[in-house]
Amino acid sequence: MNVFADTWSYLLDGANWTGKGGILQLLVEQLLVSFTALALALLIGLPIALLLGHLGRGGFLAINISNIGRAVPTFALLALLVTADWPGTATVGPYGRAGIATLLALTAFALPPIITNSFVAIREVPEDVKESARGMGMTGWQLFSRVELPLALPLVAAGVRLALVQVWATATIAALVAGPGLGRIITDGFANTYYGKGIAGAVVVAVVALVLELVAAVVQRLLDPLPRTAVQLKDEAQPATT
Repeated sequence: MNVFADTWSYLLDGANWTGKGGILQLLVEQLLVSFTALALALLIGLPIALLLGHLGRGGFLAINISNIGRAVPTFALLALLVTADWPGTATVGPYGRAGIATLLALTAFALPPIITNSFVAIREVPEDVKESARGMGMTGWQLFSRVELPLALPLVAAGVRLALVQVWATATIAALVAGPGLGRIITDGFANTYYGKGIAGAVVVAVVALVLELVAAVVQRLLDPLPRTAVQLKDEAQPATT
């Protein structure tokens, strides 16, 4: 019970939230590195996945290459990057020590769900819908931009949503190489047997993850071009009767 009391006390102490190394500063650092890594993953993975999905070829290779990121532990990749001559542990602007290494490791971690979901989303657009669009004289670009992409957006958004939450939670490992983010509170707390501090950092990470998940879920729902009610979904799930 003392640990929980220490956690609550640490969170309620305003001095722990402000100043250099405070919760707010580290929170901003982790948000910055997480969203930058996600943006880089989108710039790299999204065009490739959408193009291959539209063309209908090369997807198997792209998905399996991106899935290597799932097999390689993010911390192992980060450790390799910080021990290399480049990027090493160089301090980079607001990203702090080992900023580039952290960004590269998290970007690689974010690629698999983005590429997989985006490719599958385009490929799962019903063939009869695409044939109807071609029958109306649409060009390849018009078919992609007016039919495939709007219908694929919910599943694409689901991949981005998954990548965002995963990257946010995983960004705490940057603290293991003295990098940016809330992980420093967690590692400092447990390293100095101040468990209340370590758990407080974990609580903040978990709360922000829930907030990001809820916001991303709302955005995903708004992007659905065919919103359906719960009653409609229930009716679709029921077998047809004669």
